[in-house]
Amino acid sequence: MEIAENSLDVDLDEFLGRPLFCFLGQRSGGGPRLSPLWFLWEDEAVWNVARLSGRSYPDRVRRYPESALAVVDFEPRTGRVEHVGMRGTAALEPYDEERADRLFRKYLGEDREEWPAMFGEVDPGGYRLVRFDPETIVARDQSYPAPAGTRD
Repeated sequence: MEIAENSLDVDLDEFLGRPLFCFLGQRSGGGPRLSPLWFLWEDEAVWNVARLSGRSYPDRVRRYPESALAVVDFEPRTGRVEHVGMRGTAALEPYDEERADRLFRKYLGEDREEWPAMFGEVDPGGYRLVRFDPETIVARDQSYPAPAGTRD
């Protein structure tokens, strides 16, 4: 993994630990596709839980593993714009309940009792993990001074 640029004021691991969406970009037979996803940054890879039925992106991962991924944190009141873009390869992996649990806790909190049932009762046979291995990473702080009218 090559970090081609990093101008973030925060550690890359810290940035990718925030509960943000990643956008997985892939080609497909009908043209490029973009999937907004929850993710977990772990072992220098981006992980996502993929339901097999009713979703098209797991099949695209199989057919077209070369992918791009982006994560953006934007706060208009302060002018903060932080962006991480990656190019690499995606693959379907067996469902790992412990890794999926860490991903869900990132977005839903530590108390499983509070999670919606759809996240607490996942049938491992109907899910896989998508592993995205970045080959290159560009991390940019593109913040700007917020206009006076947007500040609280």
